[in-house]
Amino acid sequence: MSPQAHTTSPGSSPPATGRIIDSDYRPAWWLPGAHLQTLWPTLTRRRPALALTQRRVELADGDFIDLSIGPGQGRTVLIIHGLEGDLRSHYAASLLERLAAAGFRPVFMHLRGASGEPNRLDRSYHSGATDDLDAVLAALADEPLGPPAAAVGFSLGANLLLKYLGERDAPRLQHAVAVSVPFVLRDAMLRLDIGLSRIYRGYLVGKLKATYARKFRNRPSPLPVELSEIRDFNSFDDRITAPLNGFAGVFDYYQRASCRQYLPHIRTPTLIIHSLDDPFMFPKTVPFAHELGPGVTLELARRGGHVGFIAGALPWRPDYWLEQRIVGHLGKVLG
Repeated sequence: MSPQAHTTSPGSSPPATGRIIDSDYRPAWWLPGAHLQTLWPTLTRRRPALALTQRRVELADGDFIDLSIGPGQGRTVLIIHGLEGDLRSHYAASLLERLAAAGFRPVFMHLRGASGEPNRLDRSYHSGATDDLDAVLAALADEPLGPPAAAVGFSLGANLLLKYLGERDAPRLQHAVAVSVPFVLRDAMLRLDIGLSRIYRGYLVGKLKATYARKFRNRPSPLPVELSEIRDFNSFDDRITAPLNGFAGVFDYYQRASCRQYLPHIRTPTLIIHSLDDPFMFPKTVPFAHELGPGVTLELARRGGHVGFIAGALPWRPDYWLEQRIVGHLGKVLG
């Protein structure tokens, strides 16, 4: 735990004055259901080509994290991707483009080992690696343009961001936005074993296994694991994520890395955008108002899928409501 992390246990939360509000998002009639909202932008959306500057942050343990920096001289906004995400994720380059157009300086954080080049150490990125986020924020704080004013996290990156805000007395951020948060990792694992959500499980576990195999193609793996035997998140996290990153096992990892227990401690002004029909989670996974710290507003939509939130009257003119909500919110709170 870093010197900035508080010593209060997650169970002894201070009085919370966060709030839950109803979202004004209305889904496109031509994308009914959570799965279409989730899959349509991934499969069909154009990825804009951006002129980005690359920067490498060297970490204290000898590893590194890569950043992709967009144009602009305005206030810096850090973007944190989800599980096996990168700049090709449907929300990534498009959000950088919109933030730059709105006068911000967007910076995309590739989590450890997720920039296309395997990281140096055996350990990987994971849902609770908040020291990596703090190291990036500290590195950016030394720049002439000053530290990031806000961060936006998606899915795993949203869990990471909220855990960071809740476990530190003085986080290095003024504002935050978290989208489609897996508040309880064990719930997410169980939900992805049910019904059509197994599509996402198969896709993501396949990508995780390929990333692991690529990383240890030219160096010995520290784990006696047979990738062909792993078919779900419980197995992957128990046999690979947990031992690589110092956890006692899969449930130790899920318990310690889940952000819900840290929400009462968040005082940084934070907007959480979440849909009750998110196919990666159960509705019961969403926290109650009394669990939200005094900095937190949880905006709930009845529909929207996982990092979907597509609106618009015509299929050939989709309205990416989520981006508009994020950029509009940051413009309001940051000026």
